[in-house]
Amino acid sequence: MEVSQRVRAILSFVQVADAGSFAAAGRALGISSAAVSKNVAALERGLGVRLMNRTTRTLSLTEEGAVFLRQARVGLDALDAAVDVLAEHRAQVAGRVRISTSAALGRDQLMRALPGLMTRYPELSVEVDFDDRVVDLVRDGYDLAIRGGQIADSALISRPICKFKLVLVAAPSYLARAGVPRVPDDLAGHKLLVRRFLGGKVPPWSFRGADGSVSSLELDGAALVLSAPESLAQAAADGLGIAQVGLHHAWPYLQSGQLRVVMPERHVAGAYEMVMVYPHRALVASRVRATIDYLLEAFARDEALHVPLSALASYAAKPASGAPPRSRSRVRG
Repeated sequence: MEVSQRVRAILSFVQVADAGSFAAAGRALGISSAAVSKNVAALERGLGVRLMNRTTRTLSLTEEGAVFLRQARVGLDALDAAVDVLAEHRAQVAGRVRISTSAALGRDQLMRALPGLMTRYPELSVEVDFDDRVVDLVRDGYDLAIRGGQIADSALISRPICKFKLVLVAAPSYLARAGVPRVPDDLAGHKLLVRRFLGGKVPPWSFRGADGSVSSLELDGAALVLSAPESLAQAAADGLGIAQVGLHHAWPYLQSGQLRVVMPERHVAGAYEMVMVYPHRALVASRVRATIDYLLEAFARDEALHVPLSALASYAAKPASGAPPRSRSRVRG
């Protein structure tokens, strides 16, 4: 007899012993009295002993049946205890949560949120992998991931964290030496700091013309190419040139005065999304659900993730009056 059949048979036997009849046991279990009788008979065949003496009017336990009933109750009580322990475990929010995130988002956003999460849920343990590669959450055993961009996977639930924008920035010391660009053509005479993605692509910078058209600046002759976006912000703050970085990376440097925004009225900020994704399951473990809810709340309070573009005006670099425009162009319409 298979385990599932054996459990059904034991439940039927215990219910008959408690209710005193197959009909009453069937009503309690939501099955027919014939099904109850069949279950008990199968249990007896499997055990090789008679558990009940049956007449047309009465049921009585045999000696073996009384012994088995006592042990069956112990087993059923253990099952109930296991369910209670799991329910208590769910309520306590305990266990390990595995998170995958990029190095930049992990360092600047996730790490600031973890102390509060672990203080609220002291029985929770967190394992974080900082990796810019695309991971398979289910195959690699992650509970959730924090990434930039849309995740095209129907097996995952995607929760938006924020829309983040790109800005052009440079250090005041660099702009004092090289001048403040007024229009995209002026960038031809500047040192440009760019990001290379894992696939080797260096995306162009985009600009909006006076007529509303959008043009692209190819970056073949960049002075510095980095793969880590947070390093671009640091390189710009160190005075190495002009960089395009996520506003959330630049925000602390803008507030401290280490960076200024370049051409905010012409540069196209884009609309990129930061998301939290996790496997599509009907029942999400409480440790995972609590982590997701807490992190979403923490990210909603993170000022750097929600800076409006209108706030950039006060951080914009001002061209020196009378500065001559640059002449060489690399901008393509």
